[in-house]
Amino acid sequence: MDVSKFTLKQLNTLRRVFHAMNHFMVWMWKMGWGKAMNGWPAGLGRIMVIQHRGRKSGKEYLTPVNYAVVDGEIYCTAGFGSISDWYKNIMANPEIEVWLPEGKQQARAEDISDSPKRLFLLRQVLIASGFAAPMFGIEPKKVNDEQLNVVSKEYRLVHFIMDKENR
Repeated sequence: MDVSKFTLKQLNTLRRVFHAMNHFMVWMWKMGWGKAMNGWPAGLGRIMVIQHRGRKSGKEYLTPVNYAVVDGEIYCTAGFGSISDWYKNIMANPEIEVWLPEGKQQARAEDISDSPKRLFLLRQVLIASGFAAPMFGIEPKKVNDEQLNVVSKEYRLVHFIMDKENR
């Protein structure tokens, strides 16, 4: 499914589908299956959970996202861009907790979408997303930087700075 030509209504429907799938993914993590879910990154992708606070409500949320580890640092992308509620929440309240296959860690989220390394890092996250990037019409191992820049212009790139005390 190539969503690059979807209408806004279709994209919003897809966001709702992903939102519904997120509940299942979080449930899997809570049941102790987080490490197993990351057992086939080429197919299912690398998945972590971000525990964050609502920017308006202060309510705690759990959001599964694809991620990549590059040079020991953790990155993810908000594929729906800055309209994603979880992205807005972590930008308003950047002190978060990440659930990784190795365990839970405190971290601080920062948007690095303007980084000179954006395309390289974004490509790594998209490769680590398994089926997700190709479902959105992006073949991260095949597309050149210029094409990647065009199709991902709305994507937000997030870096997680891990609490050194918990490393």
